[in-house]
Formats: sequence, structure tokens, C-alpha cells
Amino acid sequence: MSEVLIKNAAIIVTMDDQDTILYDHNILIDEGRIIAVNSNDYTETDEVEVIDGGRYIVYPGLINTHHHLYQTFTRNLPSVQKMELFPWLKTLYRIWRRITPDVVYYSAIVGMVELLKYGCTTCFDHHYVFPKRVSSELIDRQIEAARELGMRFHASRGSMSRGEKDGGLPPDDLVQTTEEILKDSQRLIESYHDPSPFSMCQVVLAPCSPFSVTPELMKESAALARSYGVRLHTHLAETKDEEDYCIDIYGKRPLSYLAGLGWSGSDVWYAHGIHFTDEEVDFLGKTETGVAHCPVSNMKLSSGVAKIPLMLDRKVPVGLAVDGSASNDCSNLLAEIKVAYLLHRLTCSETAPSGSQILRLATRGGASLLGRSDIGSLEVGKAADLFMIPRDLPENVGATADPAALPATVGIHHPVSMTMVNGKVVVRDGQLINVDERKLQEQALRCWQRFINEDMYDIG
Repeated sequence: MSEVLIKNAAIIVTMDDQDTILYDHNILIDEGRIIAVNSNDYTETDEVEVIDGGRYIVYPGLINTHHHLYQTFTRNLPSVQKMELFPWLKTLYRIWRRITPDVVYYSAIVGMVELLKYGCTTCFDHHYVFPKRVSSELIDRQIEAARELGMRFHASRGSMSRGEKDGGLPPDDLVQTTEEILKDSQRLIESYHDPSPFSMCQVVLAPCSPFSVTPELMKESAALARSYGVRLHTHLAETKDEEDYCIDIYGKRPLSYLAGLGWSGSDVWYAHGIHFTDEEVDFLGKTETGVAHCPVSNMKLSSGVAKIPLMLDRKVPVGLAVDGSASNDCSNLLAEIKVAYLLHRLTCSETAPSGSQILRLATRGGASLLGRSDIGSLEVGKAADLFMIPRDLPENVGATADPAALPATVGIHHPVSMTMVNGKVVVRDGQLINVDERKLQEQALRCWQRFINEDMYDIG
């Protein structure tokens, strides 16, 4: 059985170019893609799986454009709660240097479970920690986790090549040579990158940041990525410390430094982008260089507020992201939508994005950053990636006048009723259906306890 019919959905928020909202419509799905959206009466047959949509609001699946899933196992640590980025990183590096393939696998599973339960269907992850004592095949374990859960996954081969002895921030046992990094980057692209429409796995090259990577690696990674047609990602303009570092070491502001290395254009997006000048925002718009907006992380680390209203005005591609679990401290993109809306209302008043515009960042905006035209909206020909929430709960009474704005203004504070990825239900009634949640919780907890107990003396 490949056809699925979501019948008589109460409300469908399409996120198409016209921001169409449909009432009492059907969504017909075949082989993972939407083949019809209409109000026809369908005769139910054994060949079609029917999902009664009469109680539900249906939204496009959310797209997370920047994460560090491995950080799921270092959330809510008391000693780092009041730190800003540089001291926060230097403290946590001491713990992250002991990650193992199992830690990477289970932390990815835990983070993705939360993403899926709160309506996220596509996750981009930025993994850049490769301790010398463990196998470099850590991204492989993340991809394994995504496949088991049924999540659409964009993996990145992150990297750090400039350690403390060379003036970088990370400890020397967490950096690799340019040759090691490029060799593994090529392996991952050739092994896993699927550029075809509706692909479930793609690979991105993502050197970590200006303060942890050499100019040589930035240039070589860009050349390798473009030779394979894959995208590029890094952190940029996140803090004033980073800005001061770039001016001191390279004699340039962060954006000028990276643009000079070939890191701008429609195949590049940066995480954070808080401390861009107005002129730099103009440059991003003209070059179609994107930004992943991470409001919760930016607030927790006291990094600042990105100029999202200006970016949208200047046509900068912008997506939404939860960032690393240790600076959030969760993987809930629905929560990020409400925070983003309120943050910009507070700081920008009437020029702030509307609730529906924030939802667009988390759907169409994310698809744009990942270079995909097959996800991000509920339209014929698009992937059947979606989530559903009940309209008829008491807490939703009076909340549906603007269903596209609801996730931002009212908020959705509970797991969704259903999440579907590529036409397959992966969450039903708030529970994962591809895994035994209790068994998974017990296995992940044991892995976390072994990992964190080893390092308690490091975190105080």
C-alpha cells in the first residue's frame, strides 16, 4: 500500500507562494509525495490508507537548519549556565573530547526523537568534534540513527584544524589535519550524499568557525564541496569575541575574511549572523548567502539579537534552527518559532516578522538554505512531510483565527498528534512508531550515565 489519504483535514496551512489556507480539504499521497490537494469525496478502498483529518490542523514539516546533536548529552550542566560562548566552549571541550561512536549515536537519537515529536521532519546537523582516540566514522552513526527513526537528514562533515598551540580556541587533541578532514569529507559525500529529489540523506561540508579552522581548510573545503555540488556551512558573526579574533588574527571582519576565501553565494549559509553591519546584510542579500537564525541559543549565551527584519527586507535567505542542545537546551523547533516571534516583537515592534512569517522561516526558509525545492510546503509535487495538531482541544478554543500564526503567537506546547516524513507516519499520538521508546530511553540513559560520570570531575 503506497497511497495515503488525509481525508477532510479541518485546516491545511500550505505555506505556498500565496500563503493559502484550506478548509475541509484532502491530501492524497503516493510514494512519498503529494499528488492531490482538493475537496473531492473519495471512496475508501483497501488500496488506500485513510487518515481522518477532521479534527486536525495540518502544517508543513518543520526544517531545522543548524544543530549539534552530540551536545544532547551535555545539556543543563550547572557550571556553564552563566557563561558566554568562548568560556562556554572551552569548558565543554574538556567533556566533548571523550565522545564515542555510541555517544554520538544515542545523542543523535535523543535529539531527533524530540525534533520529530514537535513537528520537525528535516534536520541539518553540524558535527565538528573528532577526538583523536576514536574512530572518525561518527557521522555514519548519526546517519544510522536518522534512518532508524525515518527522519530526513542533512549530515555535515564539520571540522576543526586550528588548535590552541596555533592560536585557535579548541584543545589540540580535538583538531585534525587538513588532509585527514578532506579525505573523510570525500568519503562521506561519495558514500551518503543523494542529490536526487525527495532524498532522505544529503551531505554538507562545514568547517566549524573562524577561530577553530585555518584559512587553508576553508579554501580547500569550498573547492571540494563545489566539485561535488554539495553545500557549505559554518558559524559566523555569532559574538563580539569572534569579531575581535578575526580583526586581530586576520585583519578583517568575519564576513570580509570568509568572503575572501570564497565563502559566499547561494550554496553557503552561516549559523547565527548576529553581528553583521547593515552593509554586510546588503552583501548577503545580493550574493544570496543564507543565515540560520538561532534565537534561543543566542539569548542563552548572551550573544545578541540577529537583524532578522532587515535581513528579510534585503532578501537574505533565512531559516530557523534550535542550535546545539547544550545552548538551548532542547531540540524543539516549535518552541523556537514562538521565541523568535516574541524576541523580534520585543526588539523591533511593528517591523518584526509576523507569526506566519516566522513559520515560513521554519519551513520554506529552511528548504531554501538546504537548497531544496521538494520540501517546505504542502503542494502537489512536494514531499509529504507534515505534522498535525488537534484543533478541538480546550486550549485551542479561540486560537484558530490565524492558523498560520498559531505556532508563533499561541504556541504548541505538547507533542504533535502526527508527524509524517516522505509519506510515512513516524509519530502518532505523540509517540514514535519506528522504535520502542522505553527500550531506547533505557539504552540512551545508560550511555549518558557512562559518559557523564566519567567527566563529572571536569564539570564541577
